[in-house]
Amino acid sequence: MKRALALNGRLRSILAFSFLSGYILSFAFEGQILYSLLELHNVKASSYIMLAVAAQFFGLFTCGLYTKSAQQAKTVMFFGLGTSLISSVPFFFPPSVLWGVGLAVGGYASGASLAAWGYFLRAFTPKQERLRTCADVLIGSNVIMVALNVLSTKLSPQLGLAVVIFGLLLGMASVWTLNLQPVKQKGDASRARAKDSLRQGVLLLCLFVAVLTINSGLMYHVIQPAFEHLGELTVWYWPVPYIAALVVLRNLPAKIKHSRMLYAGMAGIVLAFLGFMFLGRDTLSYLIVDTLFLAACGVFDLFWWSILGSLLDYTENPSLIFGIGLSANVLGVLGGGLIGLWAAQHSWTAEVTVLALTVICTTLAILPLLNHRLGLLLKTHAYLTAYKGAEEDVHTAAGYQNEALDPLTAREQEVLEMILSGKSNREIAAELHITENTVKTHAQSIYSKYDVRGRAKLISLLLKGEAL
Repeated sequence: MKRALALNGRLRSILAFSFLSGYILSFAFEGQILYSLLELHNVKASSYIMLAVAAQFFGLFTCGLYTKSAQQAKTVMFFGLGTSLISSVPFFFPPSVLWGVGLAVGGYASGASLAAWGYFLRAFTPKQERLRTCADVLIGSNVIMVALNVLSTKLSPQLGLAVVIFGLLLGMASVWTLNLQPVKQKGDASRARAKDSLRQGVLLLCLFVAVLTINSGLMYHVIQPAFEHLGELTVWYWPVPYIAALVVLRNLPAKIKHSRMLYAGMAGIVLAFLGFMFLGRDTLSYLIVDTLFLAACGVFDLFWWSILGSLLDYTENPSLIFGIGLSANVLGVLGGGLIGLWAAQHSWTAEVTVLALTVICTTLAILPLLNHRLGLLLKTHAYLTAYKGAEEDVHTAAGYQNEALDPLTAREQEVLEMILSGKSNREIAAELHITENTVKTHAQSIYSKYDVRGRAKLISLLLKGEAL
């Protein structure tokens, strides 16, 4: 019964997020409905688009400052959905100052709601299932977006906007019916000792995301406009490779390492920009460039979304971690968009490709550092485990100490060596001339410092190569 309730909560939280994100992707965040409405009224798009993206960034970045409990997260998401709904109403009428206000308010509210959803992800999805949940919400959001894009171009953008508003109402209903209770997390002492590792890991992740998604901004403002003469194909096809990549990664067998896909994704981005520079502007060229680039985006989005989802167990404020992490994505898109607008005005193609390659080289330099830092916290994450064995095996107490979240004492090092040699607590006590209870106390401290739950897991971690 309890499992069924948890599954029901997980599904409803996914639905709530998907309807919210459908609004963002199809309207607030450089969405097709917004572009269609601006074009319909002959309004210059760039200033409105940048306003909405900037507001989204601030909503994501600041939500954690005032959302510090599960109940507050539910309130923020519910009213964020409602505010996004109300701020969309002016777009049924001719352009006015309310359009700018609506985009700013809706962008901020939807960004804050996204960040608040971090509490929902931690509460309703077990840690080992969060990669799948992240894939589900990204797939659901993009399927909704495609449907809305087709609707707005085939019929009318106002009809598409009306469906968006209906989706926001459904999202509010889903949030309202969820019982988001505080979740007591295990390993509080371990998380406290891991605080520095968490902070450094999040900062490195944000740097990686912000730099890499500069290329996404270039895609929005350089690649997509170059193929807009192809009409409806660019409306419905462009997220298809993204969705396909997410479906594949979601169902990838455990023995196939997700981290190898990161390098495939980087190669895809490089080839996409080279194709954009050397190929034409016909249908086949578009299919090649878009497939390479958007499939790579699916790989990387699931990478950092699932990493953020796993990090939620190490913080008391999921909205802070989740919001800051996703704001790095928006910041990169915003920066790349500004560069892209400048490049488009000057008809730069080769220069854009050189910038994209520079971005990839920079992220390649960051990736090993990011993996090492995150690996101290997330030793079994699908995107990190492929790096095990990348360094030499460590079989000394000094080496084991480097893997711990907190330094071992000299006595703990001695106990650890004997545990790894297969000795029982009684044998360790006899050899070290201490009581068996004292041995147990040292052992519990060691387990905590390695963030494991028992002897078997510790031995597996250190002797079978699960550590970095």
